[in-house]
This record gives sequence, C-alpha cells and structure tokens, in this order.
Amino acid sequence: MKPAPSNTRGERALIAAIRARLPRNPAWLAVGIGDDAAVAEPERGALEILTTDTLVEGIHFDRRFSAPADIGWKALAVNLSDIAAMGGTPRLALLSLALPEHFTGDDFDGLIEGFLALAADARVTLAGGNITRSPGPLMVDVTVTGFARRRQVLVRSGGRAGDDLYVTGEVGAAAAGLGWLSGGGPAIDGIDACADRHRRPQPRVRIGALLGRNRAATACMDLSDGLADGARQIAEASGVGVRIEAAALPIPIAARNWFARSGVDASEAASAGGDDYELLFSVPRRWRGRLATVVRQSQGVAITRIGVLTVEPDSILVMGDRTRVLPHGFAHF
Repeated sequence: MKPAPSNTRGERALIAAIRARLPRNPAWLAVGIGDDAAVAEPERGALEILTTDTLVEGIHFDRRFSAPADIGWKALAVNLSDIAAMGGTPRLALLSLALPEHFTGDDFDGLIEGFLALAADARVTLAGGNITRSPGPLMVDVTVTGFARRRQVLVRSGGRAGDDLYVTGEVGAAAAGLGWLSGGGPAIDGIDACADRHRRPQPRVRIGALLGRNRAATACMDLSDGLADGARQIAEASGVGVRIEAAALPIPIAARNWFARSGVDASEAASAGGDDYELLFSVPRRWRGRLATVVRQSQGVAITRIGVLTVEPDSILVMGDRTRVLPHGFAHF
C-alpha cells in the first residue's frame, strides 16, 4: 500500500511525530517544541553563534540518489559545519520544512530520522521550527545556534601573509561522487564512498571547537562551495594572497581516478568542487605547537598543510613547475 502524503497527516500530527522521537530537554532549554517559540538559557560567559542554511530539491540534493534520511542529515550537517568554522560548539537547532504533495509519510519519517541521528552525534537539541506546504520542490531550512568564548571565535579575516594554510580530511570526494551519481559511467573502486560524502557530509565540529579553544588558527572557513572558493574568501577578507600546492591536496584515490577518467585535472576539479564541508584554516608558523595539540585530539581526522598566505594578492595553484590561477568554486547565482 502506498504511504499517504505527509501533509495529509496534518501539521499537529507531524509535530507530534517529531516530539515522540526527541530525548528529554536539557536543563538550559526552558521551553522546547509545542509553544510559539523556544526559550533557552544563554551559555554563561560566552558569545552566541547563529547560522542558517536552506536546502532546495534540485539545487542542493537530488532525490534520485539521496534518500530522505540523507537529506535530513545533510540539512543539519551544513549548519554544524558553519558553527565549526567559527570555532564554536553547536547547541540547538530549529527545523523548518516546506513539503510538496508527493512527499510521503515514510519520506517524512526518514528525513526526521536522518536529522536526529546527526543531532544525537553532535549533541544538538532540536528546539522548534515550522512545517508548511510547498507547491513546488521540497525545501529544508535549518537554523543552528552555538557558542564560543570571546577570544576563541574564528573569522575569515584574521589571516596574515606567511601563515600556513591547512585543510581537514579530504577534498574532491563529494564532487567526484556527485559526478558519478549524476551519470558519470560505471563504478570504480571506492567511488561509492565518494558518493556518501556528497549525501552525508561529516561536519568537523570537534576540530572547529578545538581550533577555537586552543587559539590555533588566525582564520577559518568551511568548504561548502569548494576549496578554491574558501581560499579566495579567506585571502580577500584578510587582505592577502594565497598559494596552493596541488601536490599537497588530500584527494582520495577514487576521486583522482574518477577525475582522470573524466578527462579533467584532479587538483583543479577537487579545488573547484563543492560539498566537502571540511575546514580550511590558517596557522602562523610560531603556533605550530598549538596546532599539534589539535592534531593529537582530532580522533584520526587528517589535517594537511596545503599552502600559504602571501603578500602578493594573487590566488595561485602551483602544479609542479608551472602555476595557474586558482579556479573558482561553486557559484549560487
């Protein structure tokens, strides 16, 4: 039997279904789901960090190869990544859904399960939101708040010429995975893991908080629209240039093989591709000891030096004995 569309269950029933899945409110959440607004007690002695992102069907995900649980996970992940880039610890989330007629009850349940699975991992409390009907695509809007001490907040504009540039994890996997999912030909070894990076990015919440607490970075940004975009934005905000070493980029073998089979240079494709949600950050050489502390506590996530911020205002990708202008990342408009 075909499941009924989620919006035939009624808004109250949908909200009740979400509430039934939630753990008990933490002590700092005075009023959670069920009232006109949530009421939370601020973290003492800390600044509040707020971020929001909207995922739109056909733009940020494709339901042909992203399950509802993947969509719920990703909607929260992209916001957690923003909090991490600011050196913060995430705290609570608001979830707003615009549901199309074809979105079934099982789809709704799957989306909520994916969202709450990541929320549990990140120790984030779902405190409220909104549900409405959409005449068009599925839209998932999430707001996340977090906190950090005043001297621990990271921004994009703190980089200085001579600072080394580092990236967490790997880059290019999500772009390769999306290319394959979109019809890039037969599978190659490891490409399914790249596809998972597109469907379920892993926000570097722990590392972002460590960078802030240890004051190990001068500037930081998450890689939603590609490494090249992030490097350019840090450089422009900091009033410097950037030089990236192509040979140093941590591109997984499966992604390199897929790019090669597609006839594109792996370093350029990985630099331009989005959806990595890794952290890109700058560190003065005299602070390498602080960074070493972060590396020891990163729980196995690689942190790789990939370049340097420069006095010259250019954005350069060094490829062996030649240089190229750093490619542009994903553009929304």
